[in-house]
Amino acid sequence: MASRKYFGTDGVRGRVGEHPITADFMLRLGFAAGRVLSNGDARAVVIGKDTRISGYMFESALEAGLAAAGANVALLG
Repeated sequence: MASRKYFGTDGVRGRVGEHPITADFMLRLGFAAGRVLSNGDARAVVIGKDTRISGYMFESALEAGLAAAGANVALLG
């Protein structure tokens, strides 16, 4: 199985709308992170974003994925 690397030293990078910078990817990422967190005691997640217009879309998708996995999410803006 081929390994996928999405996180570099500067986080996930790319152009909005092109894989992996899509709302679907953020939803899946949130769900995966939420599942990992649900295996331990830490279930609270804080999301912050910058002011780019795409941030609102990604914030919502990430929040939905995390919440679907059982995480308690707080949005900082």
